[in-house]
Amino acid sequence: MLRVLTLSTLFPDSTRPNFGGFVERQTLGLAAHPKVDLRVVAPIGVPPGLLRRLRHHATLATVPHRETWKGVDVRRPRFAAIPVTQGRFHVGALVRALGPVLDAIREEFAFDVIDASFFFPDGPAAVALGRRYDVPVSIKARGSDVHQWGRAPATAAQIREAGQGAAGLLAVSAAMRRDMIAMGMPGDRIRVHHTGVDQDRFRPVDRVAAKARLGVTGPLVLAIGGLLPRKGHDVVIRAVAALPGVTLLIAGHGPARAALEALIVQLGVGDRVRLLGALPHADLPALIAAADVSALASESEGLANVWVESLACGTPIVITDAGGAHEVVTAPEAGRVTIGDPLAFAAAIGAVLADPPQQSATRAMAAGFTWEKNTATLYAHLAALVGDR
Repeated sequence: MLRVLTLSTLFPDSTRPNFGGFVERQTLGLAAHPKVDLRVVAPIGVPPGLLRRLRHHATLATVPHRETWKGVDVRRPRFAAIPVTQGRFHVGALVRALGPVLDAIREEFAFDVIDASFFFPDGPAAVALGRRYDVPVSIKARGSDVHQWGRAPATAAQIREAGQGAAGLLAVSAAMRRDMIAMGMPGDRIRVHHTGVDQDRFRPVDRVAAKARLGVTGPLVLAIGGLLPRKGHDVVIRAVAALPGVTLLIAGHGPARAALEALIVQLGVGDRVRLLGALPHADLPALIAAADVSALASESEGLANVWVESLACGTPIVITDAGGAHEVVTAPEAGRVTIGDPLAFAAAIGAVLADPPQQSATRAMAAGFTWEKNTATLYAHLAALVGDR
């Protein structure tokens, strides 16, 4: 039996059910493996002092320190996340908070390996703790956890050193693996580990009927992602503004909402562009399957879950050449890869709308992305690290 301690600061709780859903799904898949015994430690960063009383952090205070979450034992220790330090002290604070927790876990569960499912601050902390308990450590790179923290002056060295110190590394795409190598991480320890998609939940439907339920007639473009500048929603809004009769729905929340609302007013497309806010993941299959095109103009990605979820729904994608884009869009049936420019996006979306692929052909492009394959790959990777040890 392989005893796995999964460490992730990106894991859902009762106050944030959509937070880190892909980490949760991967973890639950591994926990269900017949040869795995697994525990989860999902630390929550909170500011010191009176700042903890702010509304968001006060809500997090209601989350229990230990609970059974969907059948898995989860501990949720708090660590000090000091604002305006650009993450410089997160790792040290996390290691200090985790020491007593992992000491207690070791008394009843002698874990064989630490699986850090997000690179920062989880990865550097996991490497330090792996030395403490003399167990191998694996770290997974997903996207912004490496692209943002790995290039920030305050944390870049910590990311690089963790990559060099881990026994094994996972990358969500071959493109991410190349980026990690360019940062100085050892390529011979990096394994590509693609995401999965629930092929039963994400599947094609009758588009006309699905759009009618949304109050949409005519072509529908969907964009899913946090309302952040780097997600490029402004590019997609400008592109759709240049396509008469096309409706755009954007699902997500974040600090760029006010700027996007102003842009919609400025372009006079309020009748065709709607911001839906954050939606439960359970609502996404029906929404994605209703769309004629799923569009995302990200500046950077690892390999976005929404790309493969869209393909599984039979909805072609129009995306920027970011991360593993060309690992997903391998044929016209999957959609188009273009540059992050409104006119280029408008042309690519227009081309797909003018000559749409069969839903079944688009769905076939997602056949290789399954959670069963994701689990099997992760188990083999972690078991090998323990075996080598």
